[in-house]
Amino acid sequence: MEVKTTWTGTVGRVCNVLLIKIVDGFALSRIHPNVLTFIGLVINIGAAWLLARGAFIQAGWVIIGAGLFDMVDGRVARQTGQVTRFGGFFDSVIDRYSDLALLIGLLVYYGNINRPLYVVLTAIVMMASVMISYTRARAENTIPQCKVGFLERPERVVLLIIGALFDRMAPVLWIIAVIGNLTVVHRMIFTFQEAKRLEEAQMRIPGNTNSSSIAVGR
Repeated sequence: MEVKTTWTGTVGRVCNVLLIKIVDGFALSRIHPNVLTFIGLVINIGAAWLLARGAFIQAGWVIIGAGLFDMVDGRVARQTGQVTRFGGFFDSVIDRYSDLALLIGLLVYYGNINRPLYVVLTAIVMMASVMISYTRARAENTIPQCKVGFLERPERVVLLIIGALFDRMAPVLWIIAVIGNLTVVHRMIFTFQEAKRLEEAQMRIPGNTNSSSIAVGR
């Protein structure tokens, strides 16, 4: 049977080989994965500064560079046997700072050019970015998993890169604002349905007369 080689498949294999070599290099250097995570944040802060100046194309390439560190830190941790509970927590926290830093850069840019509508729009995107992560984290204290919704962090970062490289940031912000908040609503509905299903299943257990305890969010 003849195996067809596609252009995208070839690019994917080449990128994967390069990524493996980069991971191997970092592993040999014995740099701690958390340091790689933090370097990604520093690079994103540089990208935020470029966004604030309106240098969108340059910022797009810098965000890609920061994304490289975001891709390899977990792989380096696994390859060097340095996977820890704190490492996962630290990565998530730094990701939030990176996301917000980029959006703060856009806030400064739109404020400087006196575009109040896009200042508000960027603030709504910031709110959606935080709430997408928060709803999943909070939901998974109640139900086993809450991975529903389209606009996860990788999709948001890719959209920002596209907006920067092609100088089409305004439509990208509209897309993230709308779909991001729809993702939050989707997760709320999913959590409601799953929590209700689990509570009903628990009530059907013979001898169980108490409903499950529900933590009150603060």
